[in-house]
Amino acid sequence: MAFEVQGALEREREFRAAPKCASVPVTASGCLWEQDFTVRKADLNRGRRNGPPEAELLLPTGKPWGVTFRDTDPVVSEMEPGDKVVGLIWHGQVVEVRDADGRRQQTSTGPVGWPEDRLGGALACIAFGLPALVGSLWPLFARGNRRHAKAATVVRWHGVGIGGAAILTLWAQSANDWPMWAIPAIWGPLALLLLASMVAFVLAALRGDLDDDVPSEPTLTG
Repeated sequence: MAFEVQGALEREREFRAAPKCASVPVTASGCLWEQDFTVRKADLNRGRRNGPPEAELLLPTGKPWGVTFRDTDPVVSEMEPGDKVVGLIWHGQVVEVRDADGRRQQTSTGPVGWPEDRLGGALACIAFGLPALVGSLWPLFARGNRRHAKAATVVRWHGVGIGGAAILTLWAQSANDWPMWAIPAIWGPLALLLLASMVAFVLAALRGDLDDDVPSEPTLTG
């Protein structure tokens, strides 16, 4: 995941530093070229499971060019057949679409925003996966010990909370268009609080503070 984040960062930096093409590129090029398109059709695929929003654009020659998007807003949701849009072409792919009102939207191949997604995904995987692994293996090394089993359950549930905090942080960063550093800046303190809570509950479980109180059986006297 670290290599994924690094690769996404390098690709985004390359895109932002790319110059404009002096003429229409005849082969896939690292320069940026703005191409006029006419919308032939657009489909948000809301009824299709896991179907991304997509559109079919027509070049001035009439040749179709299909593109997909990660989200429906702000451009593809407003597309209608016959609309004029401008596609930004980079390395032979339409990476961004701009409508007549100047609104821009990255396509699925657009490089902007992927570093944040990769970082958020890495944090969520680590937050879910590591406590789940520890919480699953712990009881295997302490079979029959109820306190250790309860402590392992505490670890697993706190892993769910830490992973959920990572997903919510990624959602907030994406919705508000915050920079990538906002993800660890927000998630870090939340994760530390949840880790402190996990340690406290684990210690309590090992001491027996979380044991269910079992009422003692009445003593029969003859």
